[in-house]
Amino acid sequence: MLKRSRQETLSDKIYRYRGIILVISIPLLLVTFVLFVMPHNYPVGNLVSRSVGSNSYAVIFDAGSSGSRVHVYCFDKDLNLLHIGKELELFEQTKPGLSAYESDPQKAAESLKVLLDKAERIVPEDQRGNTPVRVGATAGLRQLKGDASDRILEAVRNYLKQKSAFKSNSDSVTVLDGTQEGAYQWVTINYLLGNLGKDYSKTVGVVDLGGGSVQMAYAISEKDAEKAPKISDGEDTYVKELFLKGVKYYLYVHSYLRYGLLAARAEILKSVDGSGNPCILSDYHGSYTYAGGVYEASASSSGSSVNECKRAALKALQVNESTCTHMKCTFGGVWNGGGGDGQKNIFVASFFFDRAAEAGFVNPNLPVAKVQPVDFEEAAKRACESTLEDGKTTYHGVEESNLPYLCMDLVYQYTLLVDGFGLDPWQEITLVKKVEYDNSLVEAAWPLGSAIEVASSST
Repeated sequence: MLKRSRQETLSDKIYRYRGIILVISIPLLLVTFVLFVMPHNYPVGNLVSRSVGSNSYAVIFDAGSSGSRVHVYCFDKDLNLLHIGKELELFEQTKPGLSAYESDPQKAAESLKVLLDKAERIVPEDQRGNTPVRVGATAGLRQLKGDASDRILEAVRNYLKQKSAFKSNSDSVTVLDGTQEGAYQWVTINYLLGNLGKDYSKTVGVVDLGGGSVQMAYAISEKDAEKAPKISDGEDTYVKELFLKGVKYYLYVHSYLRYGLLAARAEILKSVDGSGNPCILSDYHGSYTYAGGVYEASASSSGSSVNECKRAALKALQVNESTCTHMKCTFGGVWNGGGGDGQKNIFVASFFFDRAAEAGFVNPNLPVAKVQPVDFEEAAKRACESTLEDGKTTYHGVEESNLPYLCMDLVYQYTLLVDGFGLDPWQEITLVKKVEYDNSLVEAAWPLGSAIEVASSST
């Protein structure tokens, strides 16, 4: 009969291997102690899967026709936006824009100093040399005559090289073509809404009304992309292919130069024969200056009129004057992209939001508002019935220089949406100033799309 041996207990094993355990445990205790007393420099909320040095910054200047703006963003290694202090971006602006310094390129460059200084204070000193800076000039500079635009751009390039601690090269300062601007705006809004990586039908379309140009961009199906007509004269094609978060998008995008809000004023003023313009508020007599041109801007003797102003806006848009050679057009003979699911949900930005807030039919303190194009028409009726003097009281939020054109601006915005882009007057659209992201608000502007591109290429 076999004799059963006594089973070794846990305490017996610990006693037998006490020397090995002691050798292992002392270094572990030391490491734990060092980690405990080390200073923790991570911001609250950024602890998960992030390491020191994995974050990157991007500085983007939006050199628009009405002013210059700087945006500073910080991304983690997965291109998620991180907080800069309490906000998710630094956003500062100054007026006027670069195009206002047509005859003095150096002064144009120096106008960015106050914005550059604020950007440099935000980016940590040890990261400034690796932080890319871009200056994207838009329609205001595109419309300057002769070599004025090139001279301003060169002055800005030299200024950044001499005065900025950020990383720049000759390609960092450019005039964006309108399709780039539209594509960046589409990326910005869909990124902030969390739509990138989803099917194109889940994305939203964008209409961005700047000062010098207006852009429309929305995702279309591959089948519709194949139907896109060719554009002659060396212009960009209607469709851009983007690969974002594992999904290939076919983005219809077109920019209409001279049809931004400030440029359209000049077109409408030119379209009216005679001394009085039905789009100008009663009792105003003056002139309007845009892109080096000066236009008479005086009220009609009978005052402003919605219907007469609409006729002037339609003439300026060339809605009924251009032959559409494609399947379906917006205005000026431009293909409309074919429509589809990517256009069903439309976000309209920039001057659309600003004028709606100033006209009083959206709350200027809220970042988004649901409206219908017809709301612009109703607001236009009220504005066009006002005299200049009454408008100063009724529309106290409108800058004095813009007040004479309030009737014109609102009529044009309605006409652009309905007669130009073919939206139903009662279709719900979203006016957007900022978009909520990670419990903060971010400007719904094209520079974020540009920052995402530059951050992607530098990682």
